[in-house]
Order: sequence, then structure tokens, then C-alpha cells
Amino acid sequence: MFEGINFVNKELFWLLLLLPIAIVWYIFKYKKQTAELKISSIKGFKTTNSWLPKVRHLLFVLRLLALALLITAIARPQSVDVSTKTKTTRGIDIVMAIDVSASMLAKDLSPNRLEALKKVAAEFIKGRPNDRIGLVEYAGESYTRTPITSDKAVILRSLHDIKYNTIIEGGTAIGTGLATAVNRLKDSKAKSKVIILLTDGVNNSGFIDPKIASELAVEYGIKVYTIGIGTNGTALSPIAIDQRTGEFQYGRVQVEIDEALLKEIADVTGGEYFRATDNKKLEEIYGEINKLEKTDIDEFKYYNYQEKFRPLALLAGLLLLIEFLLRTTIFRSFV
Repeated sequence: MFEGINFVNKELFWLLLLLPIAIVWYIFKYKKQTAELKISSIKGFKTTNSWLPKVRHLLFVLRLLALALLITAIARPQSVDVSTKTKTTRGIDIVMAIDVSASMLAKDLSPNRLEALKKVAAEFIKGRPNDRIGLVEYAGESYTRTPITSDKAVILRSLHDIKYNTIIEGGTAIGTGLATAVNRLKDSKAKSKVIILLTDGVNNSGFIDPKIASELAVEYGIKVYTIGIGTNGTALSPIAIDQRTGEFQYGRVQVEIDEALLKEIADVTGGEYFRATDNKKLEEIYGEINKLEKTDIDEFKYYNYQEKFRPLALLAGLLLLIEFLLRTTIFRSFV
């Protein structure tokens, strides 16, 4: 009956202890008021089959029920309907700058570095429903694949379509890729602006020095997290294209990542540098960045209280009325 009901004044239920006290008092009073007459025989008395004397205790039961209902009513039963509304108070704009050079097809991560990155990055994007995200691709040159947007479906489709191609100039232009990402964020009104820059090599092309790109990021209040991806030692990497099949031939190649440069970029901009040597480590890195860059969300709860004491009070009043009418009519001669 009271499922989903809260009582404001629960302590008043102690008053229910009055009920057994009232019962004891009633029994004592009844025995005291009952007269006894000892006679040898009752044959001379006319007996009646009236049921009224037998049920007159109903009056006391009605009073007890009314008292119990009144106590429950003054305990103020309420039902509560809670509605929640969330509001993003501090959104984050994020640009993911992804190295798409041929070396990203190396197989030290499964199935290769690029596909492993895409899988982890997709989960990262899904976990940022309140932020705007953009994508930048770079190799020897860079371009914006997707401007910052809150449409996660667009971002995920664009990320899925990223593949190595020969259209973009070869090489690794870290400075150019970073500068393009900065350009996408410089006019952002977000309180927090972040670039996640990933590469598996060293800066060997492009017209913009990575240090100058870092200074631009600082000027526009952009934090840069850098990730070096690749195992320690050698990795099975593409070394040449088979002219007959058009597919890459693979060989063991020494992994070279300019960690000093990536650490400097992260330090200067207030970010952090991470090294992903396998799939699991890459997942952990994006999980760590996800924790570091939290979006502030205010949650507002609205409580709609509905008082439930009125039906109980009315029912108690009705019982008392019935008790009064019975006492002054049918049971008048017995009370």
C-alpha cells in the first residue's frame, strides 16, 4: 500500500503504542462495568436472540482504526516524483591530429598501428557526448578532415574512412599537423581546448617548425597531449610497394620516435606525453586522457511532492462519524 511513499514525520509512529494501551484499558473497563448476579436458575427469565450486545465492541474497533489512520496521516505520507536535467557548463573542444604516413601500417600493433588507433579513438569519441571533436590528418603535409563538431556520427564515419593513401605527400610533418590542429581551435569559445597529437616517427618534412606550432598553441590557450606509437626495437613495417600487386612489402625496421620533441610539445602547452607500445597501452593512454579532461556537467534534480495524508484523514473522520451514529442510534441502549 505504501510502496514508493515516504513519511516526513516517521517518529510519530511511536504513537501507535497507544493502541495496545487502549485495548488493555478497554478490556479492564469492560470487566469492571459488567455486573454479576448469582441465581440458582434462569428458567424464569425470558431470553432474547438479539445480536447487538455481541457486536457492540465494533464501536471500539472503529475508534481504534480511526486513531491508527490519524496517526499515519500526521506522519505525513508523501510520494515523490524526481526528474533530472543535466546542463554542460564547461564543454571541451578537442582536435585529434593523426599521423597517416606509410609507417602507420606497421604491424607491431594489431592489425596495424592505424587501425588500432582508429578503434581506440572511436571509443574515446563515444565517451565524450558533451564535447565537440575534430579530425586532422597529416603525413608530409596536413589537412582538416573534419572541423570540430558535436555530431558524433559524422566524426565516427570520418574516422572510419581514414586510410593510408598516396595522395597526401609522404613523410612526417609534426609541426604542420600541429599547426593545422591549432588553426581549427584558435577561434573556439570553449573554456578548454585540447589537441591529441599522435605520431610514430620523427619530424622530417613540412614548412612549420614544431616548436613554433607549440608556441601558437600556448598563445591560444590550447593544451597538447602527444602520443608516440610503436614498439621498442624493430617492427614489421612497409618498406616498398610490389609493382605487380600494388601492395606493400614488409620488413623489420627500427622504430624511431622523437620522444624528446613530443615531450617538449606537451610540457610547453601544459599537456602530457605518452608512449603506446601495444594495443593495451594505447587503450590505457586514451582512458587516461579521458580522465584528465573532464567536462563539467551540472545536474539539476526537481522534486514534485504529493501529499497522501488527506485520504487517510477523511477515512478516519468517516469511521468516527459511523461510530458516533451507531452509538447514538442502534447501540444507544448498550453504551
